[in-house]
Amino acid sequence: MNTEEKIKQLRKELEQHNYKYYVLDSPEISDFDFDMKLKELQELEEKNPEFFDASSPTQRVGGTITKNFETVVHDFPMQSLSNSYSKEELEEWEARVKKMVDGNLEYVCELKYDGASISITYENGKLTRAVTRGDGFQGDDVTNNIRTIRSIPLNLIGDYPEKFAIRGEIVLPFEGFAKMNAERVEIGEEPYSNPRNTASGSLKMQDSAEVAKRPLECLPYGIVGNDLPIKTHFDSLQKARDWGFKVPKEAKSVQNMAGVLEFIDYWDVHRHELPYETDGVVVKVNDLHLQDELGSTAKSPRWAIAYKFKAERESTMLRKITYQVGRTGAITPVANLDPVQLAGTIVKRASLHNADQIQKLDIREGDTVFVEKGGEIIPKIIGVDFTKRDPNSEATHYIEQCPVCKTDLVRAEGEAQHYCPNYNGCLPQIIGRIQHFISRKAMDIEGLGGETVALLVNAGLIHNYADLYTLKKEDVLPLERMAEKSADNLINGIEASKQIPFERVLFALGIRYVGETVAKKLAKHYKSIQNLMQASTEDLIHVDEIGERIAQSVTEFFASEENRNTIRRLMDFGLQLEISAEKLANQTDILQGNTFVISGVFSKVSRTDLKKLIEDNGGKVSSSISAKTNYLVAGENMGPSKLAKAGKLGTQILTEDAFLAMLN
Repeated sequence: MNTEEKIKQLRKELEQHNYKYYVLDSPEISDFDFDMKLKELQELEEKNPEFFDASSPTQRVGGTITKNFETVVHDFPMQSLSNSYSKEELEEWEARVKKMVDGNLEYVCELKYDGASISITYENGKLTRAVTRGDGFQGDDVTNNIRTIRSIPLNLIGDYPEKFAIRGEIVLPFEGFAKMNAERVEIGEEPYSNPRNTASGSLKMQDSAEVAKRPLECLPYGIVGNDLPIKTHFDSLQKARDWGFKVPKEAKSVQNMAGVLEFIDYWDVHRHELPYETDGVVVKVNDLHLQDELGSTAKSPRWAIAYKFKAERESTMLRKITYQVGRTGAITPVANLDPVQLAGTIVKRASLHNADQIQKLDIREGDTVFVEKGGEIIPKIIGVDFTKRDPNSEATHYIEQCPVCKTDLVRAEGEAQHYCPNYNGCLPQIIGRIQHFISRKAMDIEGLGGETVALLVNAGLIHNYADLYTLKKEDVLPLERMAEKSADNLINGIEASKQIPFERVLFALGIRYVGETVAKKLAKHYKSIQNLMQASTEDLIHVDEIGERIAQSVTEFFASEENRNTIRRLMDFGLQLEISAEKLANQTDILQGNTFVISGVFSKVSRTDLKKLIEDNGGKVSSSISAKTNYLVAGENMGPSKLAKAGKLGTQILTEDAFLAMLN
């Protein structure tokens, strides 16, 4: 056997032993024997560098240093799930699903593990890239760190597709977490607070050798890709197992909602026996074709929902109520608490939401309050222990002036929150607007973070987001913690942001009620900021899905001379304030005023491309047939009830070819 063959044989042996130990939990050789084989392979690879392979078991020990994690756009968005907290909410979700699709619904129930989401891409059976969830649309490339996790295969086995991504949760088992903390305490360091945050933080460590020392695991929950040879979600989990992944065996296929509720009842009791943190159950429609048909909202898939187990609750003392000012001027009261351990973290602060909530619960400084941390990331106060209240305590008097600029607060009729109206003079609003402008889903300015924005504003270097484009390297170098390279990255990042497309610039402006989806609709309808600035409230209301509240907010924003001046400056600096000619060339008004429903399987274009074609040509896509539906684009295997409803309402039915002919 020559050297190359020996190296290949050792790699194959070690991969098999690694799989049996970390995935199947049934080792066949001792740790010592494994280490000896690994050492032999390392020596052979060092002496014969021409046989290097990034997928070799020797690469799991890490050692690669990553200073800056590259931002990568997900091929398929990593959406968050809608949450439910009662069985009634699950039944309401099922009723919505049944209105949209035909046939019997089967579900898959999986435990919702509390870790850090990851998307790992494989090409020709080899791990090529791993990206964090990030904002759902793009995340950070952490491939070097992910390679060190033993339960993640570097090379797949079996009949895997040519290219796909597996989604999973990176977790830290309780046992490994306890061992890590014991070692930290022994050397005099602070213990980590909880497994979830520690797992998440591990993914962004610069030295992959340090990550390799941590007993992280990956628990896959789904596969995404084009033209995958899989028909159900449950099959995809089994396929992933066959290819070498450690898919949790607790996942179960059930025939109806009764089976879902039985699964929830069982694991609500037995979850404490698991080796990992879990905070609920994820319920998914099993049929992948039906998943495709159900589609997604802007934030979450319609075919899945998370059921959260009952939240943890503790009591503690509320010492003081303080008030925060948001970028829109909204005032948020905050409870400052005696520190209390809750759901694995130390809680010191909790949101009180608004004046009505304080009054409703009669919350006062000095009260012993009940704090809960359930589906929400931010803890909330859910009640007061009146048996422990000081009889001399006084009711909370909500502030009447801004805590920062002392401007009298206003509260519009029908609104829950108080606002500071000092739009251009209140420092937290100015800083907050610029922080929103630079954020990842908006201008995504590399090298510029929230803290640096605050430093720039406080130093008097910028007063609004247009001022960012006047900054020079010599302006920012004197700032705290600003080195030569950091200053270069910041200036380069600002310059690069001039290429961000119009709809994201519009979102970045921070117009109240104009989120990502609304910004896209307005950009598509008006084509340029100039057209949008001239639109009246009535004009705006006629735009699809733009209501009176959004329309008024937009016209009020552009009625401000200061805002109009800022927009003019952004134009002068060269930002994209109109849809590009290239994008416009692919858009028409052929389908203007028509609403389409897409159903079935298509052979020439995917459902995603069909939707894009409709929207690019002025049409609207709806998920269910109603009297407002003009056309049903019908593919193969379409459900009979949709067809019947279309016939009853007189909706015109188009084949795939007929629809494509409409565009030509």
